[in-house]
Amino acid sequence: MQSVEYQLNHLKLTGLRFGAQGKPLILALHGWLDNAASFIPLAAHFPDYQFVAIDMAGHGESQHRSLDAHYHLVDWVQDLHELICLNDWQDIILLGHSLGGIVGSLYSATFPEKVQKLILLESFGPLTEPEETSVAQLRKSVDSRIAIQHKTAKHPETLRQAVQARKVAGDLSVDSARLLVSRNLAEIDGKLQWRTDRRLRTISSLRQTEAQAQSFLQAIECPVLAVLGQEGFEKLKLNLQKRQSWVKKLTIAQTPGGHHLHMDYPFPVAQKIIDFLSV
Repeated sequence: MQSVEYQLNHLKLTGLRFGAQGKPLILALHGWLDNAASFIPLAAHFPDYQFVAIDMAGHGESQHRSLDAHYHLVDWVQDLHELICLNDWQDIILLGHSLGGIVGSLYSATFPEKVQKLILLESFGPLTEPEETSVAQLRKSVDSRIAIQHKTAKHPETLRQAVQARKVAGDLSVDSARLLVSRNLAEIDGKLQWRTDRRLRTISSLRQTEAQAQSFLQAIECPVLAVLGQEGFEKLKLNLQKRQSWVKKLTIAQTPGGHHLHMDYPFPVAQKIIDFLSV
């Protein structure tokens, strides 16, 4: 495992690389408030690949966006495209968990020539809202951005406290929570502080409509594998049932585990992915 850095035009992204350069590339994007370390358990099962897991902007060790910017979904798509072009990566196997899967879906639709295969873990297209909610959504977003400016950031006193809080907040084992938390924390002047940009917790200014989600999913040209956890988010299962006919070349699989199935059950998830890649 090797730490990597990539300087884009507007910010620096960090990540973890497993395997030798020159092998087929799996580029992995994590979920909301997670980081590249979420793929450490899974990457161990892909010795025949170069596996690169990125800290998305505002997460892990990557830079935060500037104070006059925000975390729009489409901006992560631009980050991804700049990263791929910077490295001249071709025929990418794009792997995304949760938010990372949403970003990967939008990217695969928008730049189909760049993506050989798309793998979605507990993810299947963007979150949507009816168009009539747009006005209220924007107001809530602006209010949340202003409110966070007046809040004092809260940081854990100990690593153990942070791990326990992350475990309770999600469906994670203690070991998985520790992996995530350790990369999301920094020690400054003898005290622990979250690296994660707290603006990530503000409300999105705009949601796509279901019709827009359909347009993106229908535009994906490459084969797609969607892997859901048996104890994963029920809304994802419902979305998959409703949307699966929109994806041209879709394989669906299920494994033990919840929303972080790739961390707590990496072997069965890896087997589903390896089977998909071997076809």
